[in-house]
Amino acid sequence: MDYSHQPVMVDEVIEYLITDTKGLYVDGTAGTAGHSIEICRKLEPFGRLICLDVDNEAVRITSERLSQFKDLVAIVKGSYVELKDILGKLGIGKVHGILLDLGMSSHQLELSGRGFSFLRDEPLDMRMDEDTELNAEELVNTLTREKLEEVIWNYGQERWAKVISRAILKERQKCPIRSSKQLSRLIEGAIPDKHHPRRIHPATKTFQALRIAVNRELNNIRDFLKTAPQLLEKKGRLVVISYHSLEDRMIKHTFRHWSSSNSYPRKLPVSDTGKHSSMRIVTKKGIKPSENEVYLNPRSRSAILRVAERC
Repeated sequence: MDYSHQPVMVDEVIEYLITDTKGLYVDGTAGTAGHSIEICRKLEPFGRLICLDVDNEAVRITSERLSQFKDLVAIVKGSYVELKDILGKLGIGKVHGILLDLGMSSHQLELSGRGFSFLRDEPLDMRMDEDTELNAEELVNTLTREKLEEVIWNYGQERWAKVISRAILKERQKCPIRSSKQLSRLIEGAIPDKHHPRRIHPATKTFQALRIAVNRELNNIRDFLKTAPQLLEKKGRLVVISYHSLEDRMIKHTFRHWSSSNSYPRKLPVSDTGKHSSMRIVTKKGIKPSENEVYLNPRSRSAILRVAERC
């Protein structure tokens, strides 16, 4: 199969992530293995890569695409938030680098059939991990109006959250909302035409909000950052690519907190720093894709890459 997803900022990822070509690395969001393939090509025979993903289909695709590198790679079905436990089960304490690409792959949007895209008529699922129970259909059809508004506003930063949540409640009183197209059309009709955004579909922010809520995306990032420093070797690096302001703000502030703790003579609490681990910011400002990359891959336009290093 031809996997159309183009990994974002590949050259930058390789430059910042791999400090030792014989080291041990983790791709915590393997997806369709775009970054993983390039990491494997950079590693020497003694280097190793651990690939994680919660999506069963992503694990299958990654296994298929990395078959030529089978001696370098271990592929695990699991979340990056569980990385400490996963490394423990593999008998590994620390690694030389961790990559998180927090975006969705084109394969998930276009071929998963789980309702991630507002342009398709699919079951309203939105689970990255199909082994979990909560899905978007359940959220849309069971949450109170107030809770729906809170989810859409907090996770989607949608100014029409109140209007959309009211429209959802009115619609579900007639019949359950079961498909992505049904929800997309509902949102499109709820927002007045003259206020439709120019650059994105009117349902974009609401779909983002529901996906974040279903998959606990912000909670996972927050929980992972608490333990990430202690999983890195000295000079080991954490490279994160985020795609919306909620993610990037959390990552940026955490990196700054880690860096500022180096100037204090006392050690900060474990809950704040991740087991008293000192980190420094490698990229003072977030790195964005080049104009040429955005032209070739428009979905990369919102990506921001940040890097922190274990001192």
